[in-house]
Amino acid sequence: MQFKKSLGAALAVVAARAQEANSTAGNLTTVLAGNENLSGLVTLLQSSPDIVSALSGAQNITLLAPSNDALGALNSSGILSSGSQEGLIQALLNYHVLVGVFNSSSITETPAFPATLLNNTAFANVTGGQVVEVRVEDDEVAAITGFKNNVTVTEADIAFDGGVIHVIDGLLTIPPNVSVIAQEAGLSAFLGAVNATNLTEAVNTTPDLTIFAPNNGAFEDISSALGNLTAEQAASILQYHVINGTVAYSSTLANGTVPTLGGGNITITIIDGEVFVNRARVVTADVLIANGVLHVIDSVLSPDNNATANGTESDDEPYVAFPGASSGSDVPYTSNVPSPTSTNEALTSTNNAVASGFPANTGAVGDNSAGNPEASSSSSSAFAAPIQTGAIGAAALFGGAAILANI
Repeated sequence: MQFKKSLGAALAVVAARAQEANSTAGNLTTVLAGNENLSGLVTLLQSSPDIVSALSGAQNITLLAPSNDALGALNSSGILSSGSQEGLIQALLNYHVLVGVFNSSSITETPAFPATLLNNTAFANVTGGQVVEVRVEDDEVAAITGFKNNVTVTEADIAFDGGVIHVIDGLLTIPPNVSVIAQEAGLSAFLGAVNATNLTEAVNTTPDLTIFAPNNGAFEDISSALGNLTAEQAASILQYHVINGTVAYSSTLANGTVPTLGGGNITITIIDGEVFVNRARVVTADVLIANGVLHVIDSVLSPDNNATANGTESDDEPYVAFPGASSGSDVPYTSNVPSPTSTNEALTSTNNAVASGFPANTGAVGDNSAGNPEASSSSSSAFAAPIQTGAIGAAALFGGAAILANI
């Protein structure tokens, strides 16, 4: 049975179950054991008594509980028996637990990004916990995680003493690092440029980053200008695409300016659902990464040409921020970057109106004063706002690029 958010009967059930969410609901293990579609999860938890103990005592949490079919796919993958990475199973389970009680009625078509219990820095470097994107799509509650993998809530609002459970039809995927995402998303020029300037470790490990990654067409459009760059110039341009210390998801972006890692400011403008960074357009938003979020843009930003967007640009070709630059026959920086092992349509598809239906935010980037629903518990956080953490050693990590590799 699929959960249909738009049906009045379903909303009535939600309201009734919310009233029943009290001390008589039962503890987590009892409620899970009483649902025949969650027997696989019960078995998995029995092998991790420390996790069961922690979850049983937790309050104000939301468990996205994989169904038996979802866990069957995990078993067939061999992850449970391989012991491939220490702490992987615990990290995976923690990633299925949201901080706060989020009933289905608080989830809308506007993307929201609640934090999870995944704080192990071997898997995530996001202050407050790695997030899950939740939204209503086609009248169903969906959770979107690493690689833009999408799972659907099939049974909603099962109350237990510590919060609420939603049964989901797949496993959440822990977001990987920038290098993995860039390769799978076909951002080979961006990845090649990062590698060529010896910034790979920095973008993969620095906590709390927002990255605006130009697509291959953007690099190709300025091909003639790239061959003349020094290593320092190339590194400076890349740093201008990174916000350090703030994880800014699409629904928390707002009109305004924000400083970049390179020192200059970028300007965010939202026009009829389209998000512009200076005059570059965001074409794929909210690609979760291990240490923040990545947004794909259609042109390369220039620290020396930071003109803002205007109301007529939604129908224009991608803006070229490097005067006199021309395109070439080959995409720069891609010669030493392997091709994706598979085609991921969710990662490679583009959507200009990435902010369609979002609240009309105003003010500086990170203003979350409008539109993000909160958890039902007053003691839990709202859906994840941009996380202000400051520059955690990034100046040392990003300062100084090695010799630029051949383009």
